[in-house]
Amino acid sequence: MRALPTLTLAIAATLLVKCSSKDNKDIGDRSTIRFAQYSESIKDTFFIDVQLPKEYFEKPQAKYPTVILVDGNFYFPIISSIVRQYEIAGLLEPAIVVGVGYKSFKAMDSLRVRDYLFPKALPSDEMNAVGGGEDFYNFLTKEVIPKLDSRYRTDTANRTLLGHSFGGYFVLYSLLNQLKNGTNDFKTFISASPTLWYNNFYLNQVPELLEKQKVELGLFISVGEMRIQPGRLNQLRTLQPKYKNEILKDLNLEVWYIII
Repeated sequence: MRALPTLTLAIAATLLVKCSSKDNKDIGDRSTIRFAQYSESIKDTFFIDVQLPKEYFEKPQAKYPTVILVDGNFYFPIISSIVRQYEIAGLLEPAIVVGVGYKSFKAMDSLRVRDYLFPKALPSDEMNAVGGGEDFYNFLTKEVIPKLDSRYRTDTANRTLLGHSFGGYFVLYSLLNQLKNGTNDFKTFISASPTLWYNNFYLNQVPELLEKQKVELGLFISVGEMRIQPGRLNQLRTLQPKYKNEILKDLNLEVWYIII
């Protein structure tokens, strides 16, 4: 994968590790910025953390890939630190890391169900999910990304979207949405332990649509040992195309099953 090649496995694996972190409110570094973003799509305020590459201000002509994380309260401090260390070690091309989060961890725990799932939950799902994933997708693509592109020197052809569990479901839903609408907001999708059973396996539409598209994409799926349940790996394998034909000859598609 040409988009962030050495980092993808590290990030996907990290999303499966139970860690603790704190809101990064006291920045103390001009390469890390936080701002509030009111969403017209959702009618709520989100908090966006941005980590710019270490060299950002030294190379004013350079443009950089963007990595967008959902569940930003939890994952931004972790992933941004990994990216920085890879960058310092010279193992990773510089990237702009963005965490999309809520006002608090408590808010994140409750509102991620509102924002990451689509469509509305079935009675068999035994949860109160209103199906706000489409609104959240519109928030990211029509409100957050344009603001990032206007404020920072982003490579608009090279964006990565990451999420875990319900967030992993949202990553795959975003891929589905993108394939259905013929857009190219993201080039790489990293989904850790996605909730594939939701809404009677709604995401099972993805493989057929992948086989019909011609744009180069990267898809990485992982599952942790503690998350494995009967049939879970088979569920993940349904997201692989059954074959590659002429339409897929330029598709950079990999599905990884990472057991940690």
